[in-house]
Amino acid sequence: KLAAMAQASHGFVVLPLSSLRDRSAMAANFPASGRYASSPHANSLSYYEGNPQMYGAAPFMQPDVQGKLGMSPFRGGGRRMNFASILLALLVPWGIFAANFSMMSFEIHYSKSQVCNVVLGATLFLVFLFGYWAFDALRKRDQGRDPTWYIFIFATGLLGWTTGYLFGNANFFRNMQPYFDILNLNTYNHINPLHTRGQQLMDAGKIFFVPDTQLDLRHSMTFKNMDSYCVAPLAVVDGNGTLKEPASYDFWAVGLNCCSEWTGFRCGEFKNPRARAGLRLMRDDLRPFFRLAVQQAEAAYNIKAIHPVLLHWMQDPGAEVSAYQDEGYRYFNLGLISFFGVQFFVVIAACIHMMKSD
Repeated sequence: KLAAMAQASHGFVVLPLSSLRDRSAMAANFPASGRYASSPHANSLSYYEGNPQMYGAAPFMQPDVQGKLGMSPFRGGGRRMNFASILLALLVPWGIFAANFSMMSFEIHYSKSQVCNVVLGATLFLVFLFGYWAFDALRKRDQGRDPTWYIFIFATGLLGWTTGYLFGNANFFRNMQPYFDILNLNTYNHINPLHTRGQQLMDAGKIFFVPDTQLDLRHSMTFKNMDSYCVAPLAVVDGNGTLKEPASYDFWAVGLNCCSEWTGFRCGEFKNPRARAGLRLMRDDLRPFFRLAVQQAEAAYNIKAIHPVLLHWMQDPGAEVSAYQDEGYRYFNLGLISFFGVQFFVVIAACIHMMKSD
């Protein structure tokens, strides 16, 4: 019983003393070099060589097996070129650029600026996260972590964040903000410049005038401040073809660098006989200079403009509003394709450089 208990608890067999004596006698008849040659257990000892462990326990993993499990796409050595790292280097910076570009370009920037700021903060956090990983990989370079791709993604991601923010902002203010502003303003039809004052249409985005409305080119004016700011009032033609002068010229067609003292007003659709509408000027940076041109016309022609409304003279304001939106989307798509192409070229160049260095 004691032998059975010992065998179960410790994994060895207790033999009787007489049996041990018989085995000792048998071993004496063989040379020392061949004592264990016939033992079936001796042939299996090489399985455990080099890994000291308890008998019956699971063998330790070899170093090459441990290296293959949990392998990083940015591992070091001479194997930096792998599909996962190249794909991340291509898509992560481009995705950061696309996120910032879209946030800054479209309606979410116009109506939900707080959400826009959250997305910008999240993408910036992602950029600096790769920067932290790059710094950490530099410190642990001797442990097999190669920092090359981390540094590459951090640098190009920061570039993508900056350019996406700047280009999106430019697209918004040049194309999309005027589009959204016009949509939020009112449309007025059959407006007669003789009887309507500018104060009555302060929320106007698109104005359609009565059929007899024309440009009064006799009272056009140019204000010069590096650029030429051109203005011409609107008036109504009577049955005899004579322009009726209103008590206050409150509706003015405007244009930039399309007039001079010799040629006069040549802005918008001034030659189109069907032009009877105006699209409100939405550029706040240009409005003060056009106001100065109107004041200059008041002084030069002895006329009044109590509350001038500045317009782009045209036939179809709706088409012009759609053109703002179309131009914004065209600029956005062009930016996405351009950045992806540049990023693809830079990734290929980085791969070629790494292949040569390895």
